[in-house]
Amino acid sequence: MPCENFPCYIKLLFFLFLELKPRGVAVNLIPGLPAYILFMCVRHADYLNDDQKVRSLLTSTINSIKKVLKKRGDDFETVSFWLSNTCRFLHCLKQYSGEEGFMKHNTSRQNEHCLTNFDLAEYRQVLSDLAIQIYQQLVRVLENILQPMIVSGMLEHETIQGVSGVKPTGLRKRTSSIADEGTYTLDSILRQLNSFHSVMCQHGMDPELIKQVVKQMFYIVGAITLNNLLLRKDMCSWSKGMQIRYNVSQLEEWLRDKNLMNSGAKETLEPLIQAAQLLQVKKKTDDDAEAICSMCNALTTAQIVKVLNLYTPVNEFEERVSVSFIRTIQMRLRDRKDSPQLLMDAKHIFPVTFPFNPSSLALETIQIPASLGLGFISRV
Repeated sequence: MPCENFPCYIKLLFFLFLELKPRGVAVNLIPGLPAYILFMCVRHADYLNDDQKVRSLLTSTINSIKKVLKKRGDDFETVSFWLSNTCRFLHCLKQYSGEEGFMKHNTSRQNEHCLTNFDLAEYRQVLSDLAIQIYQQLVRVLENILQPMIVSGMLEHETIQGVSGVKPTGLRKRTSSIADEGTYTLDSILRQLNSFHSVMCQHGMDPELIKQVVKQMFYIVGAITLNNLLLRKDMCSWSKGMQIRYNVSQLEEWLRDKNLMNSGAKETLEPLIQAAQLLQVKKKTDDDAEAICSMCNALTTAQIVKVLNLYTPVNEFEERVSVSFIRTIQMRLRDRKDSPQLLMDAKHIFPVTFPFNPSSLALETIQIPASLGLGFISRV
């Protein structure tokens, strides 16, 4: 898919990276269309055996991706769009590399489109490194969007109406049973998760990559919720444990609805789940202590002790956790090899991988809509 002269490659890159907007126009295109266009240009330069053209196009593409993300890197749709297209471009460079391991899922026609003159493995590594950077940027963007919602939606808002009708002894209730205007609820979080997921799907992001993004999102929700629980006495009660467990069940239901239960996202909520259970179980006898130690294997000793110390009865018929019971717990867990750190690292980012995902799309069938204004490139 060449231009009549080399400078029009620059014109193409200018359009793809600066004029094409993910919102609106881009969602109506074939997912990954910019990546396919770029690869077909690389393939034509390879066909011409033009080393300078290949290198210039690849270098300009990488630099252009960096430039657009520097300019609009705080917009989730933009970052998602270019993460999806960077990965698709990387997959194309593998799928049509001529290497046997990447060709086994190709049709015979697709194999005819393989590169013939250049080994671009070095550029594939550069693109893979770039995709990691874009992924980390995507995580930072979604964290900035989610973070203000989490404490209000997961801890403060009463999802189950009336369960906290009796206030913890000696504590004032911080939020009303009906969300104040401007506050976030669990539904706010679920709507935002839906929005993130919808955008990634529209952009044709690899299913395995979506799973990794969702796992990271759930980790952020779980870590921030638990950290705030560990810092707030007014959140450590039986009724709050019930609210948290219900909220977590709604997040699990969201995963089921999206067929993402195998993403590893649910497992990241385990410390929060166990903290909620710890608020609800009996805390008096040696048998209770043994049950707690067995149940709370995803919490550190410091976290378990902190929750027990903060636990506040919801009415006068309950008692605070005794000092002797807490000491029993500490003695039982003294040989456990875990971190002394109280709070989870909410900024932790799991390592990302980009499993090879060849496309069944035949390159010769790709049509470029006239509305894009790319009439200066032509199919050969």
